[in-house]
Amino acid sequence: MNARRFGPLAGMALVLWFGCGGGGGASPGTPPADSPEALVSAESPFSGDCGGDSTGTLYAQAEVEPYLAINPTDPGNLIAVWQQDRWSDGGARGLVSGASFDGGRTWSRTPLPVSRCAGGSPANGADYPRASDPWVSFAPDGTAFAISLSFAGGSFTPGSASAVLVVRSTDGGRTWSAPATLIADGADAFNDKQTITADPTDSRRVYAVWDRVVSDGSGPTFFARTLDGGENWEPARLIYDPGPSSQTLGNLVVVLPDGTLVNVFTQIDTAPDQTQSARFAVMRSTDHGATWGDPVVASGMAALGAVDPDTQAGIRNSAGLASAAVAPDGTLILVWQDARAGGGLHDGIAFATSADGGVTWSDGLGINANPSVAAFTPSVAVRADGTVGVTYFDFRDNTSDPRSLPTDLWLIVSGDGGATWSEQPVAGPFDLDLAPNARGLFLGDYQGLASDEDRFVPLYARTNPRASNRTDIYAWDESLAPGARRVSVRQASSSRLVPLPAETRRRIGESIDRQRRGRLRGEAGRRGDRRGGPPGRFGSRHVRMA
Repeated sequence: MNARRFGPLAGMALVLWFGCGGGGGASPGTPPADSPEALVSAESPFSGDCGGDSTGTLYAQAEVEPYLAINPTDPGNLIAVWQQDRWSDGGARGLVSGASFDGGRTWSRTPLPVSRCAGGSPANGADYPRASDPWVSFAPDGTAFAISLSFAGGSFTPGSASAVLVVRSTDGGRTWSAPATLIADGADAFNDKQTITADPTDSRRVYAVWDRVVSDGSGPTFFARTLDGGENWEPARLIYDPGPSSQTLGNLVVVLPDGTLVNVFTQIDTAPDQTQSARFAVMRSTDHGATWGDPVVASGMAALGAVDPDTQAGIRNSAGLASAAVAPDGTLILVWQDARAGGGLHDGIAFATSADGGVTWSDGLGINANPSVAAFTPSVAVRADGTVGVTYFDFRDNTSDPRSLPTDLWLIVSGDGGATWSEQPVAGPFDLDLAPNARGLFLGDYQGLASDEDRFVPLYARTNPRASNRTDIYAWDESLAPGARRVSVRQASSSRLVPLPAETRRRIGESIDRQRRGRLRGEAGRRGDRRGGPPGRFGSRHVRMA
């Protein structure tokens, strides 16, 4: 295992709300004073069976699946959101937000009122025992909007329910409003993988989008918007139906400089012989979401998914999901996991762009610096000067010892449109084998990455060497203190995605089904099956995507 040093960060102080991080006393994950990492999460505010739903294994003190936004009116104000106290069989006891007003040096923390443990109740429309899929976005006037999937019971079973809830903050994340309910369903449908985007061209407009899965396995895209800064939300409505044998996943609205909306999503199709395929597509709206054009395919999706290379144990990752960003000149950027970027042996990180608002797309390129090992869960952001940054995990520091899984997080940066990249270590090696098991080792289906004028700020979950505090959330920023510097930089050129043989394509079809089931709550999740879930799309009596 390689030792790694980071640039100095003199005098960092961490303000830890709820006491010190992760279960009382100093967190084992607290970074040293000379590290550019800042510990964002802290001890859980939740205790006991506060949610009233105790199936599965509770990983108390485990924080996972973070997302991050930077206030455009005050770059020192950052808001992070994450799942707090993850369950093995779906969701968490609640969502927590972190607010920083000094660029990420110190953080205060506030539970979002979107689950019972965090103050949700029948009175405010948030009487749900679990929450998942946190996302946050700032409007141009500095108002922040956070969104939650809040749910109860096994999907499609009597008494189950799911809802998409939005809260807003006008004070930089110190406090949050009561939730607005965009949609609420019972046992006949399950809402999943919602995101929220405040329009950077108009503070009045905010957009939410998600897939709504019904019991036959289809999952059309639903959309809701506010035109008055969140005072009122229009009723949620279907904007794209891929058909009864297909579903969408990972819907995300990005906004072009001219105000055009582009919804990026994955479409998963099931053939008559039950084989599955997936592709990334986009659809556009030139009237702020009132109407939408037909989808355009951006790329095929060919992810095998991540596994422990020594034991083949499953790892939850972003296979089947894309991360998207818009450059200042309007260029659309897409990154995703793809076996074609890993020589067909394992997943690498793929990259494609569109210079015409998503109408046409470049060929995909492999961009991870070490294609000899699996790379997964990429996030992309673009600085104000057009520099592109991508973070991802990989296994280059793994050893042959099956008792641990050393894992690293990297930041790669390109100033020439993705032709070449410089690489910098962010975190690791840490032992991914210590992560919560939620149908696979789980740090999140995504991680956060934000940018402003001259910096990238990764926000990520990583493990700690203590079972009572398996994970924490960290922010990283080399500009946090004078003297922070780039280290271990290596140059790498993008490479063409390789064609895949028939056997690999067959494995990818199996992976698509496995990754979809990996987001379901079911009997296998309750047993702690690290290799996946039950057979079939809805092969369990109790299922949840979360």
